[in-house]
Amino acid sequence: MKILSKTNKFYPKRLLNIHNPPSKLYVEGNYELLNSNSIAIVGTRKCTEYGKKYSAKFAKELSQKGMCIVSGLAIGIDTVAHINSMEELGKTIAVIGSGFKHIYPEENEWLFHKIIENGGCVVSEYYLDEEKDTANFPARNRIISGLALGVLVVEAPYRGGSTITAKHARLQGKEVFCIPNRLDEPEGYSTNWLIQNGANLVMEPDDILQYYDLQPKITIPKEYEEIYNLINTQPISTNEICNMTGKKISEIMQILFMLELDGYIKCVAGNKYIKKE
Repeated sequence: MKILSKTNKFYPKRLLNIHNPPSKLYVEGNYELLNSNSIAIVGTRKCTEYGKKYSAKFAKELSQKGMCIVSGLAIGIDTVAHINSMEELGKTIAVIGSGFKHIYPEENEWLFHKIIENGGCVVSEYYLDEEKDTANFPARNRIISGLALGVLVVEAPYRGGSTITAKHARLQGKEVFCIPNRLDEPEGYSTNWLIQNGANLVMEPDDILQYYDLQPKITIPKEYEEIYNLINTQPISTNEICNMTGKKISEIMQILFMLELDGYIKCVAGNKYIKKE
């Protein structure tokens, strides 16, 4: 375990800018992650299959593109986010509201160890022997939002704990992102309410990356650039590309083959092409 005071060079820089930053942080695992580009993913413990699906999707794809995922080790959305962020060598940070001798919830102690084994880290402002106290969780949430560039609320009921994290984020000058939900789904009430009150509606992980201008830069071989730049999200045929460039079909087909082989584009119905997400 490492103890980071506010004067330590590894103390999270973003936390220094929030109201009432922890005077000390107790850290198990890779403490260098605390200053990485990260997004907090939070949500209800009683998540639906819809919530699980999109927590997994956003955590996995954001981590694949270099974002560290921050969450609170709770059952539900937090657990799904932590697990899926560790796929494809992604990293995650768990912020807990107790000491390391009293991991809560107990059924996630295995996840505590897995996060550390996979190169992530677990953080607490409470000393080792501090037992679980529900009064600690709202304060814990300010650290979750404080560590991250912004907060994604996947699914949250009326007055759920995730709305506290969203409130902290706004007070800290951070962006709040929400995945919309059905109007008749109680577990999605607060995400819809947050969107109605100014949170960013997101439909894809790239929406968050675009907001922070953190999308990985694609480097296309120069000889393929002309044709690649003609391909977008709307399907385009080889004949259309031929008419626009004046190149021979055989030459276009060869370039399309190489672009598809390298994962830049994909062939869809009607033998047309679109850019790969």
